[in-house]
Amino acid sequence: MSSLFGQTAAAANSNTNNTTGDISKDIALTSPPEDGISDIKFSPQSEHLAVASWDKKVRIYEINAQGGSEGKALFEHEQPVLNCCWSKDGTKIVGSGCDKASRMLDLTSGNTTTASQVAAHDAPIRCARFVDIPAQQSQMLVTGSWDKTVKYWDLRTPNPVASVPCQERIYSLDVVGSLLVVATADRYINIINLSEPGKFYKTIQSPLKWQTRVVTCFNDGTGFAVGSVEGRCAIQYVEDKDSSANFSFKCHRSPVAPAGTGTGASTASAASNNNTNVYSVNAISFHPQHGTFSTAGSDGTFHFWDKDAKHRLKGYPEVGGTISATDFNRTGGIFAYSVSYDWSKGYAANVAGGVNKVMLHAVVGDECKPRPKTGGRK
Repeated sequence: MSSLFGQTAAAANSNTNNTTGDISKDIALTSPPEDGISDIKFSPQSEHLAVASWDKKVRIYEINAQGGSEGKALFEHEQPVLNCCWSKDGTKIVGSGCDKASRMLDLTSGNTTTASQVAAHDAPIRCARFVDIPAQQSQMLVTGSWDKTVKYWDLRTPNPVASVPCQERIYSLDVVGSLLVVATADRYINIINLSEPGKFYKTIQSPLKWQTRVVTCFNDGTGFAVGSVEGRCAIQYVEDKDSSANFSFKCHRSPVAPAGTGTGASTASAASNNNTNVYSVNAISFHPQHGTFSTAGSDGTFHFWDKDAKHRLKGYPEVGGTISATDFNRTGGIFAYSVSYDWSKGYAANVAGGVNKVMLHAVVGDECKPRPKTGGRK
């Protein structure tokens, strides 16, 4: 039987027998952005993918069962766009960025090019999500900015419903159910229970030693994963009673070949040199069905992990550039990743003509399935 992107079940099963994944059949998105890609998000209701870019645009693509793509809508900001997100019903898409604004396109209006401003800050808006708050009749938008505030917006009114000051600039936030996690500069992580959205339920320092790049909530809302610039990921539970399950692990690192050995140096000799290249973890995405997760980084690789078994399921070859963003579609059958400069080496490394593309990877066989549970310790 054929599966997504035309792969057969036999081919899918052949990929599950080792821990090295195959990207040879990944399909590029048609007509990608003209500048760096900052964020990608699938609709929770349909096979549509939103892509935010430094070219000041948010594009919406429709993905078919063969992996083909077609642009369906596009709207512009006044400055680079840093983030995009969908409403729960899949009818609205919001972009947020360096123009200090969030702009929303309502796909039910028939308008495919002009977005209305729905939020504003005193500095660039780094991230936004739609949230459900008890006692509110409609979904709200929460925004996190480099002005060190989190704001809640009723999309029917021009002013924020509430504003929560944070310790530092907001670098990342995510929402699942009543759990809102906000990561800032100086490694602060603020946890908010949306039943009391105006205050912090808990504040912790990141368990990682260096700057936070991304936080992503577990599917069940009991905790979150943290990625940092030091090539590490942490699994963190919200409640103290679950703290024994917290852990961190190294990822997106590679050994440095000893001087004078040339490009043909073996991995063993490089490892014996005890020097390591460390890359930023730029994106973490949880599989919607299995609860396993991906990490992707500045080394241009992505990996699938089982947090409960503390085990890497699959690792994939370098994709030809840094990976800036990732997302699974609503069924978990497609894993999208953007290959684009991530600013990890500063402005000087942003060369003209650099690669900017979004790739679609068909998730087949057991690629993202958790390890079978056994009686022994993992």
